[in-house]
Amino acid sequence: MTESYSDISLPDVKLFKKGKVRNLYEIGDKLLIVATDRISAFDFVLPSIIPDKGKVLTQLSRFWFDYTALVVPNHMITADAAEFPPVLAKHRDVLDKRSMLVRRAQVVPVECVVRGYLSGSGWKEYKATGKVCGLKLPAGRRESDRLEEPIFTPSTKAEVGHDENISFKDMQKIVAPALAKKIRKVSLELYQRASLHALSRGIIIADTKFEFGLIGEDLVLIDEIFTPDSSRFWPLVTYEPGKSQPSLDKQFVRNYLESTSWDKKSDPPALPPDIIAKTSEKYVEIFKLLSGKTAL
Repeated sequence: MTESYSDISLPDVKLFKKGKVRNLYEIGDKLLIVATDRISAFDFVLPSIIPDKGKVLTQLSRFWFDYTALVVPNHMITADAAEFPPVLAKHRDVLDKRSMLVRRAQVVPVECVVRGYLSGSGWKEYKATGKVCGLKLPAGRRESDRLEEPIFTPSTKAEVGHDENISFKDMQKIVAPALAKKIRKVSLELYQRASLHALSRGIIIADTKFEFGLIGEDLVLIDEIFTPDSSRFWPLVTYEPGKSQPSLDKQFVRNYLESTSWDKKSDPPALPPDIIAKTSEKYVEIFKLLSGKTAL
């Protein structure tokens, strides 16, 4: 039987931070990241929860961290609850498959977005200006068109409210220029490597976002990677540029909310049972397709 968690409390462990979806706890000089089944959209945490979502985010990130470790180191120590410190032993049933012990890092305060296709905010910006984050693109591009080469399009990392797309030049005002160039190079390499794997499984990664940190002088990948919360996944078999695409990611929920009368300013509505079930199904499906595993 699937258990869903809107929140997870570990009363004997110090809470470090509570995010929209994840809770972070201090475990000595390390952090424990626990993914709940909360879902956010348009900067709001929805009142509904998505069964198995936290497990998908953790297990898919675990898969990708291993898969991309030769491109850049990451913060994962272990996602196996049996290997967690003794203080967490009593919580093992709750933490199993939805938590990860990680090294602490100094967070780089920029969202690192790579786009291989023209969609989402990139498409909106292109329609208005012919550019995406200061990068001029050829005229006549359609929604969902594949770009000649993937592009790196950073954004601000807002604690509250919207992230805002910025140019690479603006990023270099936030992050040291040499580090910014390294992050851009690594981000593009990560996207290329993962995209080839995904295509072999019948999935297009239209765009994705990364977060990086520093441990000493070393750049490390942190948070989550190539999940339905951080990426746009399209089935290759139904791909048809010139319109929006069916997705195996959080866009399904955004599309539903766009179809309602919600003003995106007041408290968001609950999701209907069929939307909850379909969202959970999409998350589990993309995990199985990308990881090659038959179960979480």
